[in-house]
Amino acid sequence: VCGLKWSPCKQYLASGGDDNRLLVWDLRSLSPVQDYTEHSAAVRAIAWSPHHRGLLATGGGATDRCIHIWDSLTGQAVKRVDTGSQVSNVAWSKHSHELVSTHGHFQDQIRLWKYPGLTQLASLTANFARVLYMAESPDGQAVVTGFADETLRFWNVFRKRHSQKVNAQFIH
Repeated sequence: VCGLKWSPCKQYLASGGDDNRLLVWDLRSLSPVQDYTEHSAAVRAIAWSPHHRGLLATGGGATDRCIHIWDSLTGQAVKRVDTGSQVSNVAWSKHSHELVSTHGHFQDQIRLWKYPGLTQLASLTANFARVLYMAESPDGQAVVTGFADETLRFWNVFRKRHSQKVNAQFIH
C-alpha cells in the first residue's frame, strides 16, 4: 500500500498499491467494493471530491503518467488524461470544480485542472527539484509542496475568485 485516503463521508477508504491497483473499501463490511486495475504504475496520488459523492481522482507513477477520475458508487471510469509525467499528488479544490496535481520525473510541475473535462488551466514549473508531497491549506486556497531538495513552497492555486482568470502564484 502506497496511498490511502478517507472519503468525505468517512464510509469509504481508497487504497493505492505498488501492484497498480486502486481499491475502495466499505468500512461497514471491511471489504473492497471496487477494484480498479487501469493504472500501469503504482497508485500513490488519491483524492476524493468534496463536491460529488463517490467521485475519486487518482494518479499513476512514472510509467503510467495518467490522472483517472472514478465514480466509486457505480464503479465506472469517468475521465482519464495522460499528463506526460509521474503524478505524485492530487487534490480537489474546496471552492470550485478544479483539482491540482504535482508531478515528478521528466516534468517537475504543479498543474491546475478544470473538472469535468480535465482541461489544464495552469502549469507552474517547479525548477527546484522533484515534487514529493503536497497538502492543501485549511482554508482551501493554497497548497504547500515538499520537494526532493528538502524545501517547502506555498502556492495560491485555489483563491476564491470572482472571474475565470487563473491566478496561481508562488508565495515567498
